[in-house]
Amino acid sequence: MRLILALLAASAATAETHTVIADQYHHTFSRSHAVVKRIRPGDTVATKTVDSAGFDFSGVRRTKTHGNPLTGPFFIEGAEPGDALLVRLNRVRLNRRTGYTAHRMSAGAVTPDSVPQMPGPYTEGLILPGRGDLLPWDIDIERAVLRLREPTDGRLKLEFPAAPMLGCIGVAPAGDFSPTSGPSSFYGGNMDYWEIREGVEVWLPVYHEGGLLFMGDGHALQGHGEVIGSGVETSLDVEFTVSLRKGARIGNPRVVTPDHIISIGAVSDSSLNRGLQIATTDLARWIESDYGVGRRAVHQLLGMQIRYDVATLAGAVAAKVEKKWLPAPISRRP
Repeated sequence: MRLILALLAASAATAETHTVIADQYHHTFSRSHAVVKRIRPGDTVATKTVDSAGFDFSGVRRTKTHGNPLTGPFFIEGAEPGDALLVRLNRVRLNRRTGYTAHRMSAGAVTPDSVPQMPGPYTEGLILPGRGDLLPWDIDIERAVLRLREPTDGRLKLEFPAAPMLGCIGVAPAGDFSPTSGPSSFYGGNMDYWEIREGVEVWLPVYHEGGLLFMGDGHALQGHGEVIGSGVETSLDVEFTVSLRKGARIGNPRVVTPDHIISIGAVSDSSLNRGLQIATTDLARWIESDYGVGRRAVHQLLGMQIRYDVATLAGAVAAKVEKKWLPAPISRRP
């Protein structure tokens, strides 16, 4: 025990903080992209993300195309296939006074007969050239409040408390597979899960040396499921600290909040049923292996206390259980 404490103390003493502002952003989770920064476990990174169209904190567009540009990849020294990255989101903060949303709910969120009755295009070019499907929002950073600028509604004040979150976080998947930043799957990706916010720890499987961590797609606020196909899209300041869990061999993303452990089942074919099955299976295995709970007891615990979130209608479901129902974790290697 003294040796372990000494090693942890030495690691903390040598940990560094890096400020990283990328000059290039990517639209794929790919092993082929040049590393933006090599860091060691325990190091902290302060960085910025651009919004889903590539606009940065000052309103300058840094990419030529729309579609969740990613900051990264970050190379974590010592990360090997079979390990897990534990990404602690220390800060996820607003850094811009504007955002935008899609103008209507997606067809996948409503019954087929309602689709022709949904609103048509609003004002072409208001946010992006050639786009009439985006609406502007104003962000009051000091009050942490956001308000739809237009169109206004005489009976409803569309003003809400901000809740900044990352839509995209993930790693380069196995082999040469280079998925775009649109879907989500076992490597993470565009999960659009509102719980991926300041103060949580995201666990991601490692498939390549260094892990190759990416993040992006900041939202000032988003409802469950991302039913309009967007949150309030904006840029964010992000500070994170990465640690390693050697030989963890997790099969999909996990999230640890102050109150819950959460498994995310994400599939790229938009199957919420399959996502639910993946998340439930992983959560059961997690409790059994890390908390030493017998299988029958795990089944009964989840039968009574499991809760589900629809992370995104595009196929990601989160299964969660409150920590208060669990025993202390059994000892594991860092």
